[in-house]
Amino acid sequence: MEIKTYLLERQDLVEQELAALMLSASGPFVQHIEAMRYSLFSGGKRLRPILCLAAAEAVATDSETRCKALPVACALECIHTYSLIHDDLPAMDNDALRRGKPTNHTVYGEAAAILAGDGLLTYAFDLLSGSSTANLSDRARMRIIQVIARAAGPQGMVGGQSLDMIYEGKQAGYEVLRTIHQSKTGALITAAIEAGAIAAGANEEQVSCLCSYGQQVGLAFQIVDDLLDLESSTEELGKAVGKDAEVLKLTYPALFGVEGSRKMAREAVDAAQQVLNGFDTKADPLRALARYIVERKK
Repeated sequence: MEIKTYLLERQDLVEQELAALMLSASGPFVQHIEAMRYSLFSGGKRLRPILCLAAAEAVATDSETRCKALPVACALECIHTYSLIHDDLPAMDNDALRRGKPTNHTVYGEAAAILAGDGLLTYAFDLLSGSSTANLSDRARMRIIQVIARAAGPQGMVGGQSLDMIYEGKQAGYEVLRTIHQSKTGALITAAIEAGAIAAGANEEQVSCLCSYGQQVGLAFQIVDDLLDLESSTEELGKAVGKDAEVLKLTYPALFGVEGSRKMAREAVDAAQQVLNGFDTKADPLRALARYIVERKK
């Protein structure tokens, strides 16, 4: 499979659906919605929604079934974008650049950026529970909402970010590092895959296998992120690099070195591929995405 073509095609699907579903910047809340839209439509790989769609494709019987996951994929991108807005704030990572553009708070101010993130997070659950997902069964919709809420919440992404800040500049071992990144990064990636599978009517064995795939892919993604912060450039990544080492963040290279980390990422991708052995060629996009994640340069 040509992964670049697949990514571009699925990105286009997600962009079109986001444009259709997102609030327009008009009316009394125009400035607030403009700030939400600024970050949501500022580019990006759309990896989480694409993983959601690929998981749906792996179990779907037809393209109509796959399309049931599209609004879910868009809700996930809203949540991911909210997390980036808040991560960039001065009280958090204090970044001035995201996706090659000024961060939300540098354009709209800190208060407006916080509210833009809040707006995107809550709007995601409006999408998940509203008319855009009406073609899902009530049981599937409630299960997806719970999966995503848990992944984004205090024992998922938010909790992981909290631990990341608590341990900044402190000595800690692998158990802490793994907990931080399973929560901060891995949880939403796994939830994207699980939610896509549920939306497409996967059985419990398929959901379990795809969750295992998601956990391994999430691990590989974070390790590569840590490596890119060391080895890439601001121009390539569209954000500041070298900050992890500067503030003594707990990272994979800090604990295992560059080559050790790279080996761990490859092993995680191999494990993800093995999980998919029971799936047919409809899971080829997931196989290609796992390789892309470990080979990416940005």
